[in-house]
Amino acid sequence: MGNLKEGYIQIYTGNGKGKTTAAMGLATRAAGNKYTVYVVQFLKTGNTGELESAKKMAPYFNIFRFEKTKGFFWTLNEEEKQQLKLEIREAYNFCLQTIKNRTCDILILDEVIGAVTNKLLTEEQIIYLMDNKPNDMELIITGRDLPEKIAEKANLITEMREVKHYYNEGIPARKGIEF
Repeated sequence: MGNLKEGYIQIYTGNGKGKTTAAMGLATRAAGNKYTVYVVQFLKTGNTGELESAKKMAPYFNIFRFEKTKGFFWTLNEEEKQQLKLEIREAYNFCLQTIKNRTCDILILDEVIGAVTNKLLTEEQIIYLMDNKPNDMELIITGRDLPEKIAEKANLITEMREVKHYYNEGIPARKGIEF
């Protein structure tokens, strides 16, 4: 591990593009400085470029996914939602163990706020992680619709605000840019 002297809590939120991109940029920078980065991705199952990048930067850059359920949350039937809830619980338990065992310098909870919004995790569970992270571990949280109680605990919050987006012109997500 890279011996991070003091770790803070950062949140990337808002309705604009770039929350995960910012977190992955930080992960790349940290891995390049030989800090161990764990990224736990919530509500993401598709193939994305960061998965391949992380493989090339191992052992410093590591991405973990626990979900097998495919599709957007609002498209899932009740059985699929229950399965997803179990998968999210497994991811959360992994985060708890990572904090307890101090197995990384930087822990990124990518789209964890979406898991809270969809009632797959509670605000209290996220606050518990925030309160119990080691002083020398950086915690990065991403997702839109940031709850106030979680915001109060952060040291840094960056809001991505959509001003203009080409999705509105019918341009779909592009490989290497959005995924």
